[in-house]
Formats: sequence, structure tokens, C-alpha cells
Amino acid sequence: MSAQTTHRRTWQYWIAGAAILVLTAAAELAIGRRMWGIGGEPGIWSGKVLSPHNSQYLTDPYTFTHITHGILIYGLLRLICGNLSLAARGVLAIALESGWEVLENTDLVITRYRTATLALNYFGDSVLNSMFDILACMAGFFLAARLPTRVTIAAVVLLEIVLAVWIRDGLLLNIVMLIHPLGAIKLWQAGHS
Repeated sequence: MSAQTTHRRTWQYWIAGAAILVLTAAAELAIGRRMWGIGGEPGIWSGKVLSPHNSQYLTDPYTFTHITHGILIYGLLRLICGNLSLAARGVLAIALESGWEVLENTDLVITRYRTATLALNYFGDSVLNSMFDILACMAGFFLAARLPTRVTIAAVVLLEIVLAVWIRDGLLLNIVMLIHPLGAIKLWQAGHS
């Protein structure tokens, strides 16, 4: 394959990824998400998970779970379609994470978060928060592509431990509480040991 063909193909992947992001933002706007959160107030970081700004500003503690998404998606795609180029798998990763972001922001899933977890005042993500979550996923994806497997596994474990100590939540706890909420975990997350 010539350098010119490789260069053209690289641009096609970048364009495909950008198109997926635009379609994701449009889908979220169509289902009622706002560009900048419930009050339209812009912000870069919301460190309090129980505040109305959580998932409304560009980033929050849950942004770190999306790094883990990227690492896990990298591993999954390497396993099931490792014959594809890294760029092609990167576009698939963007599509998978974007699909999750749209699903996560449907009324059905928002209601589930409110009933099964501590996210009583969760209104879904702002569109820009979703875009940054997708970028965090891609950061995890490309870190996993570049780092040894044992380092990425250690990073996932470390992220989960730090988030559990910091916000009493994380990707694993989030999944457990969405699928099969446990009263003991909910009490612990509320600060009742």
C-alpha cells in the first residue's frame, strides 16, 4: 500500500470518527439533552457527584470510568477483530461508546439510574459531557494500544479503587447497581457503613 493510500485512509477514519461524534450529539439533542446541562451553565469540572452539575459540565469523576471503557473496548475489539487496523478499531470504539452515550441518556436508563443508584437527581449527561466521555474512552483505548497489557490491567484496578474511595462508586459498582441493586452497596454509597 502506498503512502498516499495510507494517508487517504487515515483521513477517512478521522472523518468517520468525527461524523459519529456529530451524529451522537444530534441524537442526544433530539432526545432532549442540553448542550450545557440542565441550567445551561457552562463549566469544566464538577467534582461533587451528588451535585446538579454532575454529568453536566465537561468532566466529572465519572469521566475516569470512560477511560476504563476505552481500555475494555480495546481488549474486546482486539480479541474479536484484531485483524482490523488500529484506526478501524478506533472508529468502532467511537461507535460503541457513542451508542452507550445515547442509550445512557434515554429516559429509560435515566429512570433506572434514579431508582437503582444514588443518582436521585440525575438528569442525564449534557451533550458536551457526553462528547468528553467519548474522548476519555478514546484516551483509554489508545493507552491500551500503546501500553503493556499488565499496565492497563493495573490502571483499571487502580482507577476502580481510587473511585471507590473517592466517590464510593466506579464502573464495576455502577454496573452492579444498574443490573442488580444491592441494599448494602447503596447504604455504603450513601455514607452509611
